[in-house]
Amino acid sequence: MAIDGIYNITLKTPMGDQNAKLTLKTDGETLTGTSESAMTGVTELTDGMVKGNELTWTENAKTPMGPLTFNMTATVNGDKISGQANSPFGTSPFEGSRES
Repeated sequence: MAIDGIYNITLKTPMGDQNAKLTLKTDGETLTGTSESAMTGVTELTDGMVKGNELTWTENAKTPMGPLTFNMTATVNGDKISGQANSPFGTSPFEGSRES
């Protein structure tokens, strides 16, 4: 399954909906890329792994509240992506779609 691409996602957070752009690139079972949002700027994905259409990665983001680590899990189904971001504030679900 092709995972590579740019996805526009919306996270449902305790502070309201947060929009982000994920750029994902795979190399075998390795996932790399970036996440970009108004709150965190551009953050490199680390520890990215791919198993079929299941993804995991970590984002060490600089936020207005200080540095935060987000542990991400996601599933890609065609041009749709959904998953959750786990942070010190709890779990925030997200979903989105690949840019054309």
